[in-house]
Amino acid sequence: MRPGPAVPGPLMTSRGASANDTKSGREAIGRSRGGLTTKIHLAADLRCRPVARLTSCGQHGDSPRFVPLMDAIRIRRRGLGRPRRRPGRAMADKAYSSRANRAWLRRHHITAVIPVKEDQKKHRRDRGRAGGRPPAFDAGWYKKRNTVERCFAKLKQFRAVATRYDKRERIYQGTIDVASISIWLRDPVP
Repeated sequence: MRPGPAVPGPLMTSRGASANDTKSGREAIGRSRGGLTTKIHLAADLRCRPVARLTSCGQHGDSPRFVPLMDAIRIRRRGLGRPRRRPGRAMADKAYSSRANRAWLRRHHITAVIPVKEDQKKHRRDRGRAGGRPPAFDAGWYKKRNTVERCFAKLKQFRAVATRYDKRERIYQGTIDVASISIWLRDPVP
């Protein structure tokens, strides 16, 4: 038997960033007001050298990429042994301030140096005693977060990274990797 005609249902439309993401983030090219964009998520050491890198569509949020970025960290040990996967502390801006990210850092015994968003502070105050204690924040260490911004400035010295003329994500990721290797070769001491 042939199936009958489909019953028309309510028209479902996407809203927000997912409305522009017709290919579910393929090739890490996102659409925004400025045109096609790509985000580079970066973990850097205190000497402004890239340690881990990820790319995503420009309109996607930063916070969902935090755990995969932290999982990508591999710090080579002096001498023999497996590379370290856990830094001493994670310094990030307010975009990465979420309960899930802080819980992941606690589970992995990593000190979080992430300021709390104003709306999160307000929600905690509104809940009163049930809101819990605010997370610890070390302003002295947070001042050193500019190492990531300086690392981005070093990466943007490479025209191919700054402009992204590559169509394929793996080619662009390779361009970022070559630029990162060049930065490491300028300052090779571990």
